[in-house]
Amino acid sequence: METLLKIENLKLAFHGPDGRIPAVRGVNLSVDAGETVALVGESGCGKSTTGRTIIRLLEADSGEVNFHGENVLGFNKSQMKTFREHVQMVFQDPYSCLNPRLSVFELIAEPLTNMEEYRRDKKKLDARVRELMDVVGLSRRLINAYPHELDGGRRQRVGIARALSVKPEFIVLDEPVSALDVCIQAQIINLLKRLQMDLGLTY
Repeated sequence: METLLKIENLKLAFHGPDGRIPAVRGVNLSVDAGETVALVGESGCGKSTTGRTIIRLLEADSGEVNFHGENVLGFNKSQMKTFREHVQMVFQDPYSCLNPRLSVFELIAEPLTNMEEYRRDKKKLDARVRELMDVVGLSRRLINAYPHELDGGRRQRVGIARALSVKPEFIVLDEPVSALDVCIQAQIINLLKRLQMDLGLTY
């Protein structure tokens, strides 16, 4: 099986009032295509920081993040744009990561508007947004709703639809059900498992 992602000696420290505070120190792991790898640890141990560093929302101090054998940490702006079409992230809190001023349609469409084929063809954009809503089990009647009108499970489905919009291979899941009610957690986990099987995703 192909190794999709390989992390070697990843390190990152934050600047605090008393100097540098290590957040991630010497992380090594590999993820094969189609599998799920979980990072488990106590609160504050660096799980979310590692995920954000993989996709360069945070910049590592040293180490390597190799995706298909290429070190992402050395990518320029153009390479990063292509990389982010292959790697996406679903965040822990589905409310804080959604712009409250945008409707469900606008939130799901937003990543697609960076792609030429959808900028030029509004009908194609509309069809793709509706298709993604169907894929994640989000009723089409909610297409003009705003985040404050949705419960936590529906907000997280919007976040998943956004991540899926550019057809990624790899998704970083930052505790995607921890902020949800227990009964909703099972629904989202089952959705993620089904999407992985249907779309060949790596988590």
